[in-house]
Amino acid sequence: MDISKFLEIAEPLGVLGVKVTQRGRQAAEWLLEDECRRNVYSAAKSYTSCAVGFAVQEGLVSLGEKLVDAFPGELPDEISGNLAKATVRDLLTMCLGQEQGGLMGAQRPVYEEKNWVKLSLGLPFVYEPGTQFVYNNVGPYLAGILVQRRAGCDLVSYLMPRLFEPLGIGNRPTWETDPLGNTFGAGGLLLTLTELHKFGIFCLQGGEWNGRQLLSKKWIEESARCQAVGEDYGYLFWRGEYNSFRADGKYSQLSIILPDQESVVTVVSECRKSSELMRAIYDHVCAQL
Repeated sequence: MDISKFLEIAEPLGVLGVKVTQRGRQAAEWLLEDECRRNVYSAAKSYTSCAVGFAVQEGLVSLGEKLVDAFPGELPDEISGNLAKATVRDLLTMCLGQEQGGLMGAQRPVYEEKNWVKLSLGLPFVYEPGTQFVYNNVGPYLAGILVQRRAGCDLVSYLMPRLFEPLGIGNRPTWETDPLGNTFGAGGLLLTLTELHKFGIFCLQGGEWNGRQLLSKKWIEESARCQAVGEDYGYLFWRGEYNSFRADGKYSQLSIILPDQESVVTVVSECRKSSELMRAIYDHVCAQL
């Protein structure tokens, strides 16, 4: 595959590396510099989605469980009707019911409240859950917290034997934590380009790796399917052109899974014009697959 046209557009936009795999073989690779672990920002949400999938498959978590039952000790004094309706599933779709995003990057360093579960549940639930798409870090954060509490360990420890180590990631990744030391499942995971790309291949293969079905294929399919109202969004995965779905982080940390083309396109970047870069990926990489 010739990605020279893509690189003409992408390199000035801040792309640091790209990998393309098709039908199990590397189709293209380009690196500006040696690989190192970088913040993949909200691409971490897709890992949290898989952590919830593992917890569901192990009977630790149910998507239908109400948040008021999952977090009984940290509820506000007055529980609104919308909060009372919210379920674990609503944590994964960006349709939680809150009017504005909470726990966002500029907000986290300045919160006075150290218990972010209490803080999150105290934010107004303006909409009925499942009816309005609002991009919000509260959902994936609480989803990650629930897995950690049920599993009795942080998210990295939970995913090491289930996901990271089977994918050949033996050195424990760093992941941002909240003030109480809990993994922040909405962002802040540090990975290399290759490590992020392996995750995309794992998703392309429906949760299978080296002949082992690690995570339910059904969970991957449900995560990739549109689950949100009014937006192409699954369970903490974005949907896109070419029937693709992707892990997507700030400044264009992307692993794009294209089931119809049996392909994965992964990039790490310092890009401030993400829509331009995404257009270049679709037009000059995906179009060749």
